[in-house]
Amino acid sequence: MKLYISVDMEGITGLVDHTHVDSDKSNYERSRKIMTDEANYVITTAFEEECKEVVVNDSHSKMNNLLIERLHPETQLITGDVKPFSMVQGLDGSFAGAMFVGYHARASLQGVMSHSMIFGVRNMYINDVAVGEMGFNAYVAGYYDVPVLMVAGDDRAAIEAEQLIPNITTAIVKETISRSAAKSLTPIKAGQILREKTALAIKNKGLMKPLTPPDRPLLGIEFANYGQAEWANLMPGTEIIPGTTTVRFQAQNILEAYQAMLVMTELAMRTTFC
Repeated sequence: MKLYISVDMEGITGLVDHTHVDSDKSNYERSRKIMTDEANYVITTAFEEECKEVVVNDSHSKMNNLLIERLHPETQLITGDVKPFSMVQGLDGSFAGAMFVGYHARASLQGVMSHSMIFGVRNMYINDVAVGEMGFNAYVAGYYDVPVLMVAGDDRAAIEAEQLIPNITTAIVKETISRSAAKSLTPIKAGQILREKTALAIKNKGLMKPLTPPDRPLLGIEFANYGQAEWANLMPGTEIIPGTTTVRFQAQNILEAYQAMLVMTELAMRTTFC
């Protein structure tokens, strides 16, 4: 079995605010060690469960957070920026399953550090389905007929995963108190949970179906202010829905929609206060 693992940071044990996930802040260095150890619990268990190949994609911010020297020696790590497919770089039809570790709830929902790609996004839609990073990434996996077997993160990420993907295994490492506070397990206890849930997810892989995306998805991104919508609208093929801050793009397939989302959110980040 060949397994793909995408590792974000906001859903990692004990991490609750920007000081943990911003490389310029005080708690970042210790946080990336916890992140690496948490990924390693999943990776090591996957190899113990007879996975022959494990590919891990560092999926947070500049995507160079995981400490490669601390990972299981057989791990293949995709690291660094810029990646054409960002959080799902390297995912294709050769994988038997995917796992999302350290994930968080989408923007506009309760959850620790909830957001969707950038803080200027209120909502993202594929046709009429609201998605965040988790849902969008699961759709890309589904394009390749790859099921998502497990999502690990806070309790709100688990709820989102269960609503999107029937029968999915979730590993909850912290419970939301507010967007910047949580009741968290310790890293050692979280490691025990992650190992148990990873083994269970692999055993139950036959129950899982890919999240199949629509053939010609209509991407919609609702931004926080009109300036961000204006920047996103500079991408050819987009339109702003009149009277809103939502920008739409008619994609040929989910891969085109995903890359359009990356371009639109990168442009939107250029918006300044005045």
